[in-house]
Amino acid sequence: MDPFWAMAAELWWIAPAVVAGGGAVAFGATRRRDVVSGRRLGYDAARLELRRAQQDAKVAADNARIARAESTRVNAERAAARTDAGAVAAARRALREAQLASKAATARVRAARARLSAERTALSRGGEPPLNRLRARHDAVLGRWMQYETDADKLLAFPAMTDARVPATADFLAALQTARELRPGEQGARVTASDYGAYRDAVERLERAFDIAERSVRGAPRQTEVPEALRDAARTLMERTTDVLGRASDALGSWGRDRDEPPRDGR
Repeated sequence: MDPFWAMAAELWWIAPAVVAGGGAVAFGATRRRDVVSGRRLGYDAARLELRRAQQDAKVAADNARIARAESTRVNAERAAARTDAGAVAAARRALREAQLASKAATARVRAARARLSAERTALSRGGEPPLNRLRARHDAVLGRWMQYETDADKLLAFPAMTDARVPATADFLAALQTARELRPGEQGARVTASDYGAYRDAVERLERAFDIAERSVRGAPRQTEVPEALRDAARTLMERTTDVLGRASDALGSWGRDRDEPPRDGR
């Protein structure tokens, strides 16, 4: 046999292995880029949510079966006059609650599957990383709320929107604090799928809480009998506060620059 063909026969497996290895390297590089850029965060968090929802649904289904068996046992005990009607009613109530909990857990599984499907589609389309989109949603709620803090007309017309004694506003402020605490760092912070999922849920609760608070406040009688002089005073106060904060920021910046400048003439 020709030496060339003999060597080729011995090494025939190298080419497929090299091709497969190259494909694996390319896939690994693509996955690393996805992980580094955070593009898989939404998808990975949705997979984690689905897995947890499925586990919870299994536990809830088991609890419902146990409650059904217990209800059957208590009914048999009642038929044999070994227990009273109160025990039967309690067992039926426990069964009903367990069945409702199982249905709710099943619904959460369906919702988690829908979210996973949406995240898979978003991942295939590319675009802005999920964490950036989530931060933008968070910032949008903050911007809407700050209008009630900085707009004199809105502040006077809807004072309950910034009043923590109002239940809906208190719920919103609590959600605001939670979202702030769970928000990842702006740059360079390592964010796991679990971290992202917790922050995503907090932002969704914040959006709902703000909408509820806004509807509640705007549905209440609006304070229209505010004297114009009071409106002007409120606007003036806000303008002066903004001006003072601006000048203070400029002064601090100038002081910092002066400290950073090297001494002149060797002093």
